[in-house]
Amino acid sequence: MKTEITGRHEIETLINTFYEKVKTDPIIGPFFNHVKWESHLSLMYDFWENALFYTGGYSGNPLAIHQAFHKKHPLNAQHFARWQELFLATLNDLFEGDKAELAKQRALSISAVMQIKTFGSGTN
Repeated sequence: MKTEITGRHEIETLINTFYEKVKTDPIIGPFFNHVKWESHLSLMYDFWENALFYTGGYSGNPLAIHQAFHKKHPLNAQHFARWQELFLATLNDLFEGDKAELAKQRALSISAVMQIKTFGSGTN
């Protein structure tokens, strides 16, 4: 049964479920082979909690992180499309309501900005 996203607990469920899919994904999974999961997941919980509830609990710079990563491990539009596909599917499988819709909008916006700022357009 789908539920509303009402706080940190649901965000943790979303992020944990999403990354379980990512870890085994043939397109983007290899990018995550060396991730320190405990710290990465905690950071993602904070990021998405702030993105949906404006908690102020995230102060990182995801754009700079992705740009630096891109220099070492080139990203392309297929990678971003797969991220979007998995993230949106996870949201659709688990959640409904206003915050779920906001999360979808934010995910698409963030992905578009990341692509433009990382390699110049969303079509590489």
